[in-house]
Amino acid sequence: MRGTRVFGAWLLGLGLAAGGFWAGSRWGRPAGSAAPGSAPGRRILYDRNPMDPSVHSAAPARDSMGMEYVPVYAGEAQPFAAPVAGRAALTIDAERRQLLGIRSEAVSAGPLARTIRTVGRVAVDERRLHHVHTKYDGYVEHLYVDFTGKLVRPGEPLLSIYSPELVATQEEYLLALRARRDLAAGGSPLVAGVGSDLVEATRRRLELWDVPRADIERLERTGEVRRTLDLYSESGGYVVQKMAFHGMRVTPADSLFDIADLSRLWVLADVYESDLPAVRLGMPAEVSLGYIPGKNWRGGVTFVAPAVEEATRTVKVRIEIENQGGELKPDMFADVRLFEDLGRGLAVPESAVIDAGDRKLVFLDRGQGRYQPREVKLGARVGDRFQVLSGLAEGDAVVASANFLLDSESSLRAALAAGAATDEH
Repeated sequence: MRGTRVFGAWLLGLGLAAGGFWAGSRWGRPAGSAAPGSAPGRRILYDRNPMDPSVHSAAPARDSMGMEYVPVYAGEAQPFAAPVAGRAALTIDAERRQLLGIRSEAVSAGPLARTIRTVGRVAVDERRLHHVHTKYDGYVEHLYVDFTGKLVRPGEPLLSIYSPELVATQEEYLLALRARRDLAAGGSPLVAGVGSDLVEATRRRLELWDVPRADIERLERTGEVRRTLDLYSESGGYVVQKMAFHGMRVTPADSLFDIADLSRLWVLADVYESDLPAVRLGMPAEVSLGYIPGKNWRGGVTFVAPAVEEATRTVKVRIEIENQGGELKPDMFADVRLFEDLGRGLAVPESAVIDAGDRKLVFLDRGQGRYQPREVKLGARVGDRFQVLSGLAEGDAVVASANFLLDSESSLRAALAAGAATDEH
């Protein structure tokens, strides 16, 4: 242990040369008198061991390492121990506190909200994506929508198509109309009913093929069979894919156009597994683009994927947002912020927390240069602060700067005190 003592004495000498944490010599001072340089009227009750506050002396003394005992003034005699294993309480004079730049902040209570920051990709709302097919065979005669990206409105014609089936069915419908008129003129209700059934069956076939009512009424009115009929869009939006070309043969299995309504979009955000417990349906979210500063889109979480993506170890979280201005485009990358309401609670500055590996520590400012380590349990990160779950109360003052220097000194003192206690035994 001799080596430990020599090393401790060297550290003490280095500390005294730099200003030290301890007061100047008090040797020759009678017990109960004021220390030189202390405030008038302050009476010293006793001196205590700087490594073990439970060891007192009625007169100035030194411990086994040669360190001077620290005076305890009247009004400061309450117990001052460090309840954290491996750390010691500290008393630092005003000059040294100023030199180290020690600053304290009060633990405050208030509403807490956690922000989860991630990235996402803008995607088409799959419920607003419409695939255009025909329900009969035919040939494309003319394209009204002739390029990808064109904006179409509900009821707007997309292409005209020639279908032998459509031509034959139009002719059958006209024959059925004439037969109904002729049979009705015969006067037999039964025969007239058969004619009406034939008309309704043929008309129903045209309707099931999505022939517009206006075209059927025109056929009844004019009695003219049209070689081609137009195919109309059932929904509005942008043509995101165009597979139809002039002259091509089409069947019901062919997709001709994909039309997407982009007035409302999805943002698929990647959330890491560690943040997943905080994500819930309905939580508010905010989306922004790096090249449009100051513009945010707000929405809510509507779906959380049931599986983790193996390559990225993230989970897809879907956010639905309005896109009335059309500034968001599918496949854009966006910055995403999810907001978790933690209710009301305590919070401490991030700079006040010391990560000791298996525990989190702070230093309480007890006033008059006294600092006490305290183990705390922390919750979520809230901006530049941490939620406090236990270990502190509202109004407690914690060291917010230079606490790593305090932690180093506290650890050193605790280690030296433990070594000195071992030597004495």
